[in-house]
Amino acid sequence: MAKIIIIEDKPANMKLAVFLLKCAGYEVLQANDAESGLALIGSEMPELVLMDMRLPGMDGLAATRRLKSDPGLAHIKVIALTARAMKGDGEAIRAAGCDGYLPKPFHHQHFLGMVSHMLGDTNMIAKL
Repeated sequence: MAKIIIIEDKPANMKLAVFLLKCAGYEVLQANDAESGLALIGSEMPELVLMDMRLPGMDGLAATRRLKSDPGLAHIKVIALTARAMKGDGEAIRAAGCDGYLPKPFHHQHFLGMVSHMLGDTNMIAKL
């Protein structure tokens, strides 16, 4: 099954996302800030990154720009997880290089549906 890295600084949000993804059979790795998340991405080469947009230090937009500017990592899909669901935020998130975004709070089926869609996991989509 696919390897996913979650970069999230809120323990409750991290716990929920990890639980859902592990129950769905994904391999999940975790980072609680952008710097350690980018290092983890470089060493683990996941298929997907779930990136919180509001992180301590470097924010998720800057981290995504850095990830997508690296030719060796640019192919990795990034889903932004954000409580910022204001008009124009989706455009800013996509302009930074995110492949999709989920506003928080999210419904678990929508969350898993987007993950499986980004990964091209048709078996998981059929289960939802």
